Amino acid sequence: MSEPTPRAVVLVGPMGAGKSSIGKKLAKVLERSFIDTDAVIAREHGPIPEIFAEHGEAHFRELERRAVADAIAGGGVVALGGGAVLTAATRELLAEHDVVLLTVEPRVVAGRIAGGGRPLLTGEDPVQRWLRIRDERRPLYEEVADATFDTSTGRIQAVVERIADWVRGNRS
Repeated sequence: MSEPTPRAVVLVGPMGAGKSSIGKKLAKVLERSFIDTDAVIAREHGPIPEIFAEHGEAHFRELERRAVADAIAGGGVVALGGGAVLTAATRELLAEHDVVLLTVEPRVVAGRIAGGGRPLLTGEDPVQRWLRIRDERRPLYEEVADATFDTSTGRIQAVVERIADWVRGNRS
């Protein structure tokens, strides 16, 4: 018999919730590998804004689905892009893993999403666009999530420790 696929800890949530920052620290605490699927896509295919501009969102989502499948197969800590849950096939991939939804309050997110590199936030007030995107995706985040942690206040390390405690308790 073959070994069962190791369960990954997958971080989902809106842009600016801290998936990458928390994921790196969580991986260290849990002594696991860390993969940011957006970083993998950018490394292998070029900057995400360029992928959107040249090939469209549907092409990007397929690249993303493949990156998610590869990343979770290793069983480490995996941070997904904010829109990864839009693809049904990606949501199905998450069913056998520990999925953590990171949330953040709108009053906090403005500073986190400032600057470029977020193609879905161009062309209007970024916070208003972020709110619409978050609200549209919220049911999908909640569908895949096994636990939810807010990142709006307090130290990042405290959030990391709470998630790590949850992961450890979820495995016993």
